[in-house]
Amino acid sequence: MSNIFAANKMAGSRGDVFFIVKNKLQKFSVCLLLVVTVHVCYAQDATKYNKGMVVCATPFASKVGLDILKKGGNAVDAAVAVQFALEVTHPEAGNIGGGGFMVYRSASGKTNTLDFREKAPASAGSKMYQDSAGNIIPDMSLYTHQASGVPGSVDGMVQAHHKYGKLKWADLVQPAINLARNGFKITRKLASALNYDKGQFIKLNPGKTYLLKNDAWKEGDLLVQEDLAKTLELIRDKGREGFYGGLVADEIVAEMKRGNGIMTKNDLGNYHSVWREAVTGNYKGYKIITMPPPSSGGVALLQLLHSVEKYPLSQWGHNTDSTVQLVVEAERRVYADRSKYLGDPDFYKVPVDSLINPAYNERRMKSFNWDAATPSASIQPGIIAGYESDQTTHYSIVDAEGNAVSITTTLNDSFGSHIFVKGAGFLLNNEMDDFSSKPGAPNMFGLVGGKANSIQPGKRMLSSMTPTIIEKDGKLFMVVGTPGGATIITSVFQTILNVIEFNMDMQQAVDVKRFHHQWLPDVIEVERGTIRAEEKSRLEKKGYKMVDHGQIGRVDAILITKDGYYHGGADPRGDDTKSGW
Repeated sequence: MSNIFAANKMAGSRGDVFFIVKNKLQKFSVCLLLVVTVHVCYAQDATKYNKGMVVCATPFASKVGLDILKKGGNAVDAAVAVQFALEVTHPEAGNIGGGGFMVYRSASGKTNTLDFREKAPASAGSKMYQDSAGNIIPDMSLYTHQASGVPGSVDGMVQAHHKYGKLKWADLVQPAINLARNGFKITRKLASALNYDKGQFIKLNPGKTYLLKNDAWKEGDLLVQEDLAKTLELIRDKGREGFYGGLVADEIVAEMKRGNGIMTKNDLGNYHSVWREAVTGNYKGYKIITMPPPSSGGVALLQLLHSVEKYPLSQWGHNTDSTVQLVVEAERRVYADRSKYLGDPDFYKVPVDSLINPAYNERRMKSFNWDAATPSASIQPGIIAGYESDQTTHYSIVDAEGNAVSITTTLNDSFGSHIFVKGAGFLLNNEMDDFSSKPGAPNMFGLVGGKANSIQPGKRMLSSMTPTIIEKDGKLFMVVGTPGGATIITSVFQTILNVIEFNMDMQQAVDVKRFHHQWLPDVIEVERGTIRAEEKSRLEKKGYKMVDHGQIGRVDAILITKDGYYHGGADPRGDDTKSGW
């Protein structure tokens, strides 16, 4: 008989409580572990899992994924089921109205990636968010019907299942239908988010009542979504056509007309996901398998790792002033490169091989001076020979055979554009803001870009999503990713360093505090308690400016131990949950 583990880690206090349910054969029926922390101390998972693990944003979706694995489904089957379950239980970012990226590694070591990123509608243009004087029109790329790219999530799940799935499609969608129709009891965090955004929902959705109630939402309230259940039934019964054609497509187009949107039925019918070759590199004997453009995340992650590889980080220690200074200077240079060179490779020549060349990144770090911070104003994108010029969710899954999936998916902002498709019950994304609305103008995450990421019809907008799989000695080692907008890349980067350099287990690596620098603005954003006072003082004397950021990222990851067991890390910053057997 197997052991089932579903530890839902809430709120991230230093007194987190874990409930570990063990099989009766193991002498214990229920074991309660209380974590008492002095600086950094963690409880280890007492149960060992080697038949499968799912780590994602909600306990409901995590259970759905684990149930699929137990029924004989593989990692991709579980991923499809989790994607639709997150649409229901994590409306801030789980979606059928958005898009994302998948990195896949088979048990035999074969890799692939799926780009189901949203695309600009056919009538989109480079100046669509500018007024007649060339100024950016506030919020037009965020909270209007024109803010939405053509969704890719449903097509992505259909394509992933067609290529790798084992179980019947209908069986993978049905759990989400059940959650939508029967309802689920919301968590404290979701209640808070729904109450916070209530005004936006009312303002942008006249005549609709989705995610609204007369009084305030509270933990334990039942959330029922009947229109969404009907939409999911069409996807269950008709697959891709159930979303990109027929009734749902008509409802999307009707919603566009209500708000002067530009997405058409042709845009929906012409959308297709793209299989792309993974971007790979090496860091101290570990093989990094990650997402290529139009994700900037994979390229940037490899650049960051190459930038710090020759330095003795493990000797310096976690979040010491030397470690922080080196990481910040690497991030500063990599994000500068991102602003110029990264975009949709189907529209723009992206110099991937040059950017991930270790020698290039080593040269970029030569201007780094230990005595003082490098002002971002003095850092420009690197010169490449021959070159012509937050809200998201992630899930990591490994099955019994060792197949692994790392998927990051998004609506962009929390709850996307906040605009629902009337009759269909799901939210539209506001991913068009991820394009460069104007060269040099920052998007909602403060990221700047230029020609490589300009708006063009049918083009995919640049992303920071960084779903990643790591090998060691030809064997699966880690599956990792996170939401967090511009902070995604640095959160994944630091989590990997936490394991490889600082010898943390997976939960420790996810739990510890993080920091972030993205070239512009020239500040280090830090979670409270990230850097000790004396270390912070030394950095500030060198010219580094630090600002409190609140929470950075919500990493969900799986580490494969030397003896072949799965060790999950579910981020305590959210309702993230790990389930294994």
